[in-house]
Amino acid sequence: MSTLTRLKKRTEVAEGTMAFYFERPTGFDFLAGQFMDLTLISPPETDEEGNTRSFSIASAPYEDDLMVATRMRNTAFKRVLKNLAFGSEIQIEGPFGNLVLHKDNARPAVFLTGGIGITPFRSIALQSTKERSPHHLWMFYSNRRPEDAAFLDELIKLQTENRNFRLVTTMTNAADSRLPWKGETGFVDKQMLSRYLGELAGHIYYIAGPPAMVDAMTKLLSDAGLKAAEIRSEEFIGY
Repeated sequence: MSTLTRLKKRTEVAEGTMAFYFERPTGFDFLAGQFMDLTLISPPETDEEGNTRSFSIASAPYEDDLMVATRMRNTAFKRVLKNLAFGSEIQIEGPFGNLVLHKDNARPAVFLTGGIGITPFRSIALQSTKERSPHHLWMFYSNRRPEDAAFLDELIKLQTENRNFRLVTTMTNAADSRLPWKGETGFVDKQMLSRYLGELAGHIYYIAGPPAMVDAMTKLLSDAGLKAAEIRSEEFIGY
């Protein structure tokens, strides 16, 4: 589905990370975890990458607006998006993608994510909570510092609303934070996963984040004996 929408608002959801909220066109239905393409209309500047980018839909299907979130790097596309006047039209196309929750609720879902890779999993976690899904959900969320972790407070609170949802947050550079941190530190590894999950077998794994993280987590799980069908992934490349 290709259609026009309008920018409603934008907010900072972590240091250097902004969420953009768009009107949800009538009939635009999607599954939690899917993505869409955003195309700027006659932007004042552009670059060799063009005027279209793909974004995971960070909002849940039950929410009124369409929301995406992104790190605000200094590129033409993001400069235009950051300065777009409220009410401006933008073209969207989608939804696309298969990074959606599996149907067998006897098998827990384990989300392995870092940085802005959290966006599809925010959608899945909120939608599962809203629907009172029987799926058991584990989310391992890695960032450099608490200041860099988008939606962190919301996800912590979600654990009190959904007994089947467990968040494990780790910081790889907590010493540089201005905020106190008493949670996990270091990168997600086999030891950390085993400490919480026990046996790694029996779960369905979802990986989203920078390419290096996706590659590392995929190798970790493959080396642990997980089959390709039990590992689902999506890379988030900076632009």
